[in-house]
Parts: sequence; C-alpha cells; structure tokens
Amino acid sequence: MDLVRLPRIFGGGDVDIGSQTRTIDGVAMTCDKAMKQTGIFHVAAAFLVLALQCTALGAGESAGSIDGIRTLEARVLSVAAKAKPATVALIAEVTGSSGSGVLVSADGLILTAAHVVEGVEEVAVVFSDGKQVSGKVLGANLSKDIGLVRIVEAGPWPFMERGESKPLKAGDWVIAMGHSAGFDPARPAPLRFGRVVSDGPGNFLTTDCTLIGGDSGGPLFDLDGRVVGINSSIGLALKNNNHAGVDGFRDDWDRLLAGEVWGELQMNPLQNDERAVLGIGIGRALRGGGVVISAVTEHAAKSGLRKGDVIRSIDGKRVRDGSNLLVLLAKREAGDKVKVGGLRESGEFEVEVELKQLNELQQAR
Repeated sequence: MDLVRLPRIFGGGDVDIGSQTRTIDGVAMTCDKAMKQTGIFHVAAAFLVLALQCTALGAGESAGSIDGIRTLEARVLSVAAKAKPATVALIAEVTGSSGSGVLVSADGLILTAAHVVEGVEEVAVVFSDGKQVSGKVLGANLSKDIGLVRIVEAGPWPFMERGESKPLKAGDWVIAMGHSAGFDPARPAPLRFGRVVSDGPGNFLTTDCTLIGGDSGGPLFDLDGRVVGINSSIGLALKNNNHAGVDGFRDDWDRLLAGEVWGELQMNPLQNDERAVLGIGIGRALRGGGVVISAVTEHAAKSGLRKGDVIRSIDGKRVRDGSNLLVLLAKREAGDKVKVGGLRESGEFEVEVELKQLNELQQAR
C-alpha cells in the first residue's frame, strides 16, 4: 500500500565496509577507497571555504567574518577533543569486517549501524589509543540501519550525549567521525565537517560530510557535541552521504536493549516496511495535480477514504503525484494524524487519517 515506483532519492550505494560493488535498482556502483580518501581533510584548512559559503553558524551566530570562522573552528575542535575517546572502531573477527561506533553511556552502550553488526554476536571494540575490549552485539533494526553494542567489561567509559535528529534542517553545521578505512594506530578517527543537505525520508538525513569504507556506524554530531546521527551509507558523490537519525534509537530503545533484530535494510527508505502510510493503493496521477486512490484497506475506509477518490492535499500541501504524496508522508510517523483533502463524485472532501506502519496493515490483511 502507498507504493509506487520511485527514482532513487538517496545517492547512497555501497553500505558495506571497504571497496565493493553493489547492484541497486539495476545500476552497478563501486565505492573506491582511493578516490574517497581525497575527501578526508584537516579541519583548519576547510573552515574558510565552508564558513564563507554560509552566513549562519547556528543559533544566530554569524560565520561570514574572520571572528565567526574562528568561533566556528573553536567549537568544532572542542567537539573533536571530547568525541575522540568515545568514537571507536568495531571489528568482527569472525567475518573480518570493520566499522565504527560511538559510546553514549558510561556503562558501555555503543550506537552503530545495523549493517556493521548484522549476523555477528561479538565484536572487538578498539579505542583511538589502541585499547581493545570485547563487545556484545545487542539488537538491530535493519530498516532504520541502527544497531546497539554493549562493552562486556565494567566501566566507566568515555561517552557522548545523545541529541535529536528531527530538528535538523538543511544548512545546519554537523561533524562526522569514524575510523575511515579501518582502525589505524597512527591517527585518531578522522573528522569531517560540513552541513546537512537534506532531512531525507524516514529517519535518514543526508550531509556533505565525506564518508568512506570504515566510517559506517560512526557518529554525526551537532556543534554542541551531541550525537544526532550514525553514518549509514556512502553517496555516489563526495557531497552526498547518508546517516541514520539518532531519534530512531530512542523510538526502538527497549527492543534494541532486549537484543531483538528485525526489519530489512533497503537502499530506498521509501520502501521501508516500517514507514507510515495512509493504507491506500496509489493509482494514476491527474493532469493539474492529484492522485487517484486505486484501493483502500479497512483502516483507510474507516477513516473516510474511498476507492476512486482523488487526493489533492495533505495537511494543506498540494499533492502533485504519487511520488510527491510519499515524500509528503516520508517524515511522518505511525500514529501521526494528517488531513487528507480531495475530490469525489459528491464534491470536495477532507478527512483526518491516522497513519499506520506499512507492515501492520500488511499483517492485518
């Protein structure tokens, strides 16, 4: 339900560690480490170019001056100093794969990407100073590409606070870290500094912080040093890389702690079976805007929608076609209520529909 064929919204291709080729939507894509490593830059050298491209530093501070750039540099370096001890490499000795993670509690809970720990029960947790401890893989939601690991040994461990990903918007400054190309004792986790490009569908967001193999699972911070995302997939372009929003961990926290693994990793988040839907089949688009409802579930029918209705707006925003309808619902969550406006034989109508998870409606059929 609520499904139409879409072009890829994300540029992400390779979600594995290292340089490998994957075929997605019929297109073969390769992440080449040698090419991607050119995107790792030293912090100070990047500030002048990046800061002068944007007039707002955040919270009303100006970055369009030398003083603004110095303030921005100081904040980023402060975050980097605090984050370095808490940003770890995760190595699965059974498979030989590696990724990254970030500690978010003194007792050793680590946020990472689900694909980093998929199919693995234990990982080696390696700190920037080379210290190595054992970690137990807990739960993972593959649909959101989020996973949880706990250090076996007693703490306290260095950690970073969790923030929120929903308030992020295009243009916000962010800092990505991760053990690029795997753990390297000669240097700490490299820092990439950039901006949010899009808040993306579902729990995902896109930034221009360059990522390469090994960064997966590493943290994305705001300028206050709070974890706002986890590196998820590498973009086809250096300035298009995808992150799982940290709010997804909050929503699934109890299931992750309990060690539950569920969902399916989709390179197109609009095909995520946990996404919020109206419970309709999307038919043809009409000239001038709007889409015809081709089928309704029992839930949609009880909400007042009928087969043959033409949906023209969601919460007052015009619906152009089926793809646009999915985009308008992409950042919504199950349980949210939306006002659906449209046309039927009797004239205009507006009904309120509570969104449901796609998989819940499929199970009810």
